[in-house]
Amino acid sequence: MPTVSVKRDLLFQALGRTYTDEEFDELCFEFGLELDEITSEKDIISREQGDQKAEGASDVILYKIDVPANRYDLLCLEGLVRGLQVFKQKLEAPRYRRVSPATGDPQRLIITEETAAVRPHAVAAVLRDITFNQDRYESFIELQEKLHQNVCRKRTLVAIGTHDLDTISGPFTYTAKAPDDIRFRPLNQSQEYTATQLMSLYKTDSHLRHYLHIIEDEPLYPIIYDSNGIVLSMPPIINGDHSKISVNTRNVFIECTATDLTKAKIVLDMIVTMFSEYCNEPFTVEEAEVVYPDGRMVTYPELAYRTETLSADFINRKVGIKESAESVAQLLTRMCLKSEVTGSDDQIQVEIPPTRSDVIHACDIMEDAAMAYGFNNITMTTPRTYTVANQLPLNKLTELLRMDLAAAGFTEALTFALCSQEDIADKLGKNITETRAVHISNPKTAEFQVARTTLLPGLLKTLAANRKMPLPLKLFEISDVVLKDESTDVGARNNRRLCAVYYNKTPGFEVIHGLLDRIMQLLEVRPGRKRGYYIQAAEDSTFFPGRCAEIFSHGKSVGRLGVLHPDVINGFELTMPCSALDIDLEHFL
Repeated sequence: MPTVSVKRDLLFQALGRTYTDEEFDELCFEFGLELDEITSEKDIISREQGDQKAEGASDVILYKIDVPANRYDLLCLEGLVRGLQVFKQKLEAPRYRRVSPATGDPQRLIITEETAAVRPHAVAAVLRDITFNQDRYESFIELQEKLHQNVCRKRTLVAIGTHDLDTISGPFTYTAKAPDDIRFRPLNQSQEYTATQLMSLYKTDSHLRHYLHIIEDEPLYPIIYDSNGIVLSMPPIINGDHSKISVNTRNVFIECTATDLTKAKIVLDMIVTMFSEYCNEPFTVEEAEVVYPDGRMVTYPELAYRTETLSADFINRKVGIKESAESVAQLLTRMCLKSEVTGSDDQIQVEIPPTRSDVIHACDIMEDAAMAYGFNNITMTTPRTYTVANQLPLNKLTELLRMDLAAAGFTEALTFALCSQEDIADKLGKNITETRAVHISNPKTAEFQVARTTLLPGLLKTLAANRKMPLPLKLFEISDVVLKDESTDVGARNNRRLCAVYYNKTPGFEVIHGLLDRIMQLLEVRPGRKRGYYIQAAEDSTFFPGRCAEIFSHGKSVGRLGVLHPDVINGFELTMPCSALDIDLEHFL
């Protein structure tokens, strides 16, 4: 969940009253939020960097509030206050309007066909006659960053650019050029750079280096110019310094370039609806025209309202309450979903504003009604349908075996489900192509490249990490391995395995064999070739030649046991002999 930091005193001033910490925590809970932490800038720096670094930092109290990931309208102070005020019925949800410029034609953004291969979409709008102060300005910048990290997916889907409209002149051109053909002075820099030089410059920048990969391998970089050839931005990396906004900016031109047009519309709507309240004519946004390469002209922002119709009975049944249609409509209105009862059959018409892009289904509306009613106010009732839960047979068998293996003197280990290719192949004397392993497409480290196909490597690593413990070391694990299986819908399946190892100055094959007999006794499988279990000599590169046996139960192979090969012992940095047992448990269900 995203966390929004707001200054407590500024928040209370906007809400029109002061709350105690407990009261505000309760208000957040009622509204579906969580007050995560009460802190200050000084406390944060002191905790992360020490008291000396915190000297001179602000003591202003900050509320850190956890916000649902799909509620983009609550990612800034303005949206948070507006939502709480409407929820407390101290304010009516505002009506957002798109207006034409008072004089002249709308600002125009022209998209050229060169952008199709890199970032094909763009939307734009203007906040006219806006009044910033330092707090509003900081909130405006922070909202962009929150959106970049959230719905914009770290700028891969959408990149936001905001510019002082009084320093540039339209129409604007969104195109793509070779990196060496782009030259401008980027934000907060004193000289001009080519795009190639910028990519090198920002490789060491703690903030911008995370976005370079989005376009650095592309032959053309996206770029936006004004009518005089001044660079507004090179999305999704950096804006130009010429058009940067400040506290004194009165007219803001907003452009969003994107690979996903729907997300771009949502982001643009969110920015303009949150901050249009500071315009001379509150909650109005000046339109802008976007011209596509095929000649189409589209006007943004959309600020689209839509209506959904559902019955009060649907909400009452799903939530578990008994409210009239009028009462349900009032509950929804408190959640910024203006609602009214229409016609017969208790039908409720719900208007979804452009700020509520999270509402995509009737269930979302029902959830808001439940939130406004108060989850704690819903009467607990006995379910009409009685069901009796049972433990999954495989898990029940696993739990029973764990207890008895521990009683047999073995210690349980829990190891990682992911491992390296080397662990399940080279170190065990196998070929990776024969292991039926599921590979991770983008492994972060060499330690976690594939899903394990056997539990043995994890236990051997555990032995290696505990070599200084008194001998013998007797370990076991009962967990899932993952195997490729084309017969399943996802192409792979889990398989429950039991693995045990005995590590001592002598191999201890008889100990592992004895453990096998005990396991079979617990599983009520008698020794015997036809309807029981037996072992048969086998060859396996993981085990010492002549010291490996295959386990059969009811005529089917269910596992192997034996003394590990010296190469396997050395591969896991062990120095003593080791015996191992590996059984497929699913056969015994």
